[in-house]
This record gives sequence, structure tokens and C-alpha cells, in this order.
Amino acid sequence: MTDSTPALGLLLDVDGPIASPVTRTIAIPSIVRDLAALADAGIPMAFNTGRSDAFLREQVIPPLLEAGLGEHVRIWGICEKGAVRMRITAAGAGEVTVDDGLRMPEAFGREVERIVREEFADLVFFDDTKRAMVSVEQLTDVSNEEFRARQPALDEAIAAAMTRHGLGYEREGERFPDAAGEVRYRIDPTIISTDIESNQVGKDLGASLMLSFLADEGIPVPPRWRTLGDSRTDYAMSDWLHENGHDVAHVDVRPGDGVPPTPYPVRHHPSLIHDEAGALYLSRWAAIVRGEADDDADLG
Repeated sequence: MTDSTPALGLLLDVDGPIASPVTRTIAIPSIVRDLAALADAGIPMAFNTGRSDAFLREQVIPPLLEAGLGEHVRIWGICEKGAVRMRITAAGAGEVTVDDGLRMPEAFGREVERIVREEFADLVFFDDTKRAMVSVEQLTDVSNEEFRARQPALDEAIAAAMTRHGLGYEREGERFPDAAGEVRYRIDPTIISTDIESNQVGKDLGASLMLSFLADEGIPVPPRWRTLGDSRTDYAMSDWLHENGHDVAHVDVRPGDGVPPTPYPVRHHPSLIHDEAGALYLSRWAAIVRGEADDDADLG
């Protein structure tokens, strides 16, 4: 590694493009190999995810360490959509920082845990590793079809709990203000979970944090960026980068939800989705950094 300007910067969602949404692990070996190679080549990257720091420490960081990380890699974990942050080095995960202003009220979290235990224990589990968000996630022995069919009922129960706790929230484009007319939270359903969170968190917050991390460590800003995700909310990474003057292209590994019009390029593979598509793009990015490829446009 050198102190020269990195060729590329990466902001990576985890569920879907990196970790299999079925096994919830990194199931394709080349993903680990290419992530480690990119990091060792000096490419700054962040796992910009709704997952907890515990998930990264258990499922993502160990295989990276086994693949071998150099002493000066530039990796961050931006967890819970920006509410939780940590540096990742060759020694593993560093100290965790939590933005207390972005925490969900503890009493509300306990009620959601009760709702899961009493009404939906056969469908989801309560993610007790979250430090700021409240999340319930599909059990791995439940089909995604069953989860998606019952998710609206789960979300209704969560919304009722929000009202009981006097919390103003937004859900699927609708706003439900609290008694003071404020909306501070959101209910965000994903393909394998429902997250309840501050409406100040998001993948755009993660992008902003990434640039601040680079500035804090005196790392030159890469001339171009790639963002990788599997949902419409992941586009916020590229939106923020583009709006702040950066050259960016986004890779959508689940374009079936619809590709919105954007002022920047969007890549998606014509047949591969989820981590199979993620693996292909990571391999190409590693080739770009090695000087063996110029771009990734021909992949999608």
C-alpha cells in the first residue's frame, strides 16, 4: 500500500450482495478473497448496512481475517444504517461508537420483543444485538414466501405499539405524527426483516460518515466510487455521493423491485442476483484495481 490516492472507493450493503439472504453468511468464497484483495490494495471500503456490529463481527470479519488483511487496510463498519460505527483492521473490529441521539426508546424495544414472543415466534426472531434500531428477522427455517405473506400483520402490530408509546412514525410513505405533530421514526420492511429506526438514519448517512472517516485519517478521496445494494433504499448512498460532486455508479443486485431513474449509472446483471451478482462485480473491481480491466459497465 502507498499513500497515493486510491483508485476506487466502495460502499457495500451486506445482506444480499455480500451475505446470502438465505444462509445469512458469506456463502461464495470469491467474495472474501476479492474483498481482502481490494482492502490490501489500499481501497477504502465500508460495510454500510442495517445489520448490527455483532453480525459483522460474527459473519463478515472472521473470514476476512482468515483471508489475510494487511496492517494498513482502510475498512469501516457502518452499522444500523449509520447509528453504530467501528473501524476494522487486521486485528479485527475496533471500538464501537453508538450515536445515542439515534436510539429507539428502550421500552418500545421491550414491547416489540414481547409481540414477537407472544404472536410471531413461529415467523421471526427479535434481534437483540441491535444497539440503536429495533429489528425482527425472518427465521431461517421459514420460507421467504411465508414471511412476506405475514409481514403486513407483523408490521401492523408494530405500528400499533408505536401509537401506544406515543411515537410519531412514517410507514410506506404515510406519516403518523405524535401528539406534538412530530415524526421521528420509521417502520422499514425489508425482504427478510422489519426495522424500526430513527428517520435520521439511512444509507446516505453512511456515505456521509465514510467521507468524514477518510478526512479524519488523512486519506485522499478516491476519484470514483461504487455502491452495492439490493434494495431501493441503497440508492441513497449513490444519491448522496452524486449530490456532493463525486463520480459514482451503483450496482443493484435485486433490480426486480424496479430501477429508478438516476443521474448516475446503475449496473445490474441480466441474470444473476444477490450474492452471485455481488461476487461478479467484486471480482471485476479487483481486476480494475490490478489494472486488468477498465470498467464494469459490460457486466450489466
